[in-house]
Amino acid sequence: MGLSWQQGPLSGSSVGRFLTPEPLPERLLYAERLRRRMRVKFAGEWIADSEDVLLLHEPGRYPVAYFPRKDVRLDALSGGDRQTRHRDLGATAWFTVGLDDRQAERAAWEHVDLPAYAGELAGRVAFAWRAMDGFYEEDERILGHAADAYHRIDIRQTSRHLAVRAGGQVVADTKRPLVLYESGFAPRWYVRRADIAGDAMTAVSGQTFCPYKGLADYYDVGTAGRAAWSYRDAYTEVDRVSDLVSFEPDKVQVSLDGVTLKLEPGQQVRPHGIDRGLDIDEVAPVR
Repeated sequence: MGLSWQQGPLSGSSVGRFLTPEPLPERLLYAERLRRRMRVKFAGEWIADSEDVLLLHEPGRYPVAYFPRKDVRLDALSGGDRQTRHRDLGATAWFTVGLDDRQAERAAWEHVDLPAYAGELAGRVAFAWRAMDGFYEEDERILGHAADAYHRIDIRQTSRHLAVRAGGQVVADTKRPLVLYESGFAPRWYVRRADIAGDAMTAVSGQTFCPYKGLADYYDVGTAGRAAWSYRDAYTEVDRVSDLVSFEPDKVQVSLDGVTLKLEPGQQVRPHGIDRGLDIDEVAPVR
């Protein structure tokens, strides 16, 4: 997300530009050593365990972890004869991952005819995130996607006047909102529940997950569906926004110091569902 997603510098929709005399290629891929031990579990067993993981940042995609073959249980891979073609990296072979009675088709892949400029990926295998039981750094499960080392979140207190209206009614009014700045995203404004009308929001089913903030609950605001959300128990690193509420400026009227906010590029998010087989306790922040 920091490099290649939303408005990151390699995303294809960056808000900035590289100061070079000649235009850069339309697409830039970036590969970097993760420098963390990463493991993959499938059917209750470790099928990859490596301190030599390569993280690929590709425009418009979350980071993808590639494991050297020597650190992968190759007996868990079968097939590979089915191939597709990656627009930048050439022929890609797809594998079925299987152990005992468990099979997952097209759950791993390898680029088998790489151009010379991408040789770092040779002999490396990647795994489909949701087809696996889980990905781990050391003994802790990581959720959503491989962590982007360039992703950052800053939270700031402000005395600016934030007001939220829906259907002509005041939903929230505060001069003490928090603003959350997140790599690749436009600013998000959070409001304390004490500054929200008690009957303004109706909780709805369906949660999403952010690998950096935690599990999000959603609310209808009047007739506006899922127009607000809250991380009821945000991760320790961002616990300043725990149980605060943020509103979608394209679904309700949100104004800041009298100026109506609009949905900016970088505010439309592809939400994560909850990873397969995830125990809710694994989403809870570690205190």
